[in-house]
Amino acid sequence: MPIFEYHCAKCDKEFEVLVFGNEKATCPTCNGKKVKKLLSAFSHKSDGQFTSSHGSACTSCSATNCSTCGH
Repeated sequence: MPIFEYHCAKCDKEFEVLVFGNEKATCPTCNGKKVKKLLSAFSHKSDGQFTSSHGSACTSCSATNCSTCGH
């Protein structure tokens, strides 16, 4: 069951929703139907460490995960 991230043009909120089949997403805040699917970053677990496709969450360093830079 895929969970997708969306942005609502009506209220300018971002949200996640579980989508089944051809179901259309609506904003849970304002019930707006003008929503855009966002490109989601994902993470995976490998050898007990979590890594992200998004790279570092910090803007202050270039580490690929926070355990190497201490944040």
